[in-house]
Amino acid sequence: MKPFILIVEDDPQIRRFLRATLTAEGYVYYEAVTAAEGLNDFYARRPDLILLDLGLPDRDGLEVIRQIRESSQMPILVLSARGEERDKIAALDLGADDYVAKPFGVGELLARIRAALRRSAAVTPEGPVIRFGSIEIDLDKRSVKVDGEEVHLTPNEYRLLQVLIKYPGKVLTQRQLLNEVWGPNHLEQAQYLRVYIAALRRKLESDPTRPRQLQTEPGSGYRLVLD
Repeated sequence: MKPFILIVEDDPQIRRFLRATLTAEGYVYYEAVTAAEGLNDFYARRPDLILLDLGLPDRDGLEVIRQIRESSQMPILVLSARGEERDKIAALDLGADDYVAKPFGVGELLARIRAALRRSAAVTPEGPVIRFGSIEIDLDKRSVKVDGEEVHLTPNEYRLLQVLIKYPGKVLTQRQLLNEVWGPNHLEQAQYLRVYIAALRRKLESDPTRPRQLQTEPGSGYRLVLD
């Protein structure tokens, strides 16, 4: 069965676009035009994924994310207007899985939906050895190899990599990463993160200037892509 998608969007033109796009792909969907309707449908219908507009008429979409995350880790894909970088970062901090900037194309939207559903269905890597690209990580031995060769990581570099591995493919904001690696007293020290991300890329990526695994989401944060 195709996944069930809940659309929470008040703009009729965007709803028509989403309706046509999802229908063409055979997805089952339901529409809500307010935050209250969206939350009611979430609790009653338990969708597989939510497409959520942040600018809803009755309530901020950020509050919808906050309430859903109190009881569910179901994928939330935010539909965000261009220029709302603060809102996008806030949405990711609250637990949204990804965002698509308006206006968006069919191909990008469907790719983001498929990726979010795959992450939801996949089991987070828990085994002793994780492999992706040319990288191999032994969680029991706390060792990292690239192309079979041992790579030395500092404790903070390894901790940063561990956090990214916990959420494969998901955008993690700078504040989320700083909090988990360095603690709440370092949430504004983004330079820490830039230095350590650059160090990880030098040690793990075949071309650090064009990273395949440690990807930057401009204005938002970073994501680890597992091949």
